[in-house]
Amino acid sequence: MRAMMIHKAGAAEQLQLEDVAKPSISEPNQVLVQVFAAGVNPIDTKLRANGMFFPDAYPSVLGCDGAGVVEAVGADVSEFSAGDAVYYCYGGLGQKQQGQSQGNYAEYNVVPAEFLAAKPESLGYLQAAAAPLVLITAWEALFDRAGLQSGQKVFVHAGAGGVGHVAIQLAKIAGCDVATTVSNDKKAEFVRELGADKVINYNKEDVAEALLAWTDGKGVNIAFDTVGGDAFKQLIPAMAHYSDLVSILQVPDDVDWKALRLKNVRVSQELMLTPMLSNLKEGAAHHAAILEQCAQLIDNEQLKIHVAKMLLLEDVAQAHQLIEAGHMQGKIVLAVAGEVEEEGEVS
Repeated sequence: MRAMMIHKAGAAEQLQLEDVAKPSISEPNQVLVQVFAAGVNPIDTKLRANGMFFPDAYPSVLGCDGAGVVEAVGADVSEFSAGDAVYYCYGGLGQKQQGQSQGNYAEYNVVPAEFLAAKPESLGYLQAAAAPLVLITAWEALFDRAGLQSGQKVFVHAGAGGVGHVAIQLAKIAGCDVATTVSNDKKAEFVRELGADKVINYNKEDVAEALLAWTDGKGVNIAFDTVGGDAFKQLIPAMAHYSDLVSILQVPDDVDWKALRLKNVRVSQELMLTPMLSNLKEGAAHHAAILEQCAQLIDNEQLKIHVAKMLLLEDVAQAHQLIEAGHMQGKIVLAVAGEVEEEGEVS
């Protein structure tokens, strides 16, 4: 099968298209998926540049997000069968089975059944492959970490990005008022179309001041940080009493914990990779349940996944370079099988 391999950490040029052995099922809970499309995420670029999570990872296949068709199932798998269309977030971190790297920049991947969900019927494989990581991240941050409830004031950093554009929609579906940040007028128009009630251009406005004005000085009930660093620290004055501040980045060492404590702000970390990193079956099943619920929202036209660019598998280095350049709006996906047509489907 064709696979985009890396043999050591480095620049995007480390990604090389190779012909490798097709993987096979070795455990009774596994599913062999023919991968039609793969999502490209910032975590892919960081692992490529800095090294993989697992030891003895190289040569390795990147790509956590995948969508495709089940080709075969293990003896204990009853919920899926050959021919089923699925989407999932599994692989791409350096894990191996039978000495072969598991990732979705390849024509086949072996996935534990716990991670799989039925693909939304209304999405093609390319759009579906863009969805899992950002859906799970936004859902866990808002609902599992922050306990999102109707009527709350919610702030989402970088609302035009992959995670951000999903988080805005989920918060609106839940009945919340949503504020977000953007860098230009084009992105401002995009997030308003998603339902954002308050749009802050961080190049022109002080984010904390804008949020305090929006909330009549009370502060936001939930802040979802997708940027980290100084952007995290700058949110502290804008937090309401007994609020939730959730970040998908490492919390800075010099955070003013006293200010957070005085307001009783609960600080949470969100890393949706944990079930993969620690082999947590319950966590994997929770991820699949999130994807199943989101598939219903997508098919009911309540939730949209914005794909900014579609590329062929062999053009993945370009995808990495675009992400590393910053300011992406939505997601980039790879057509692993077939070609990208004008309507954005795999042929």
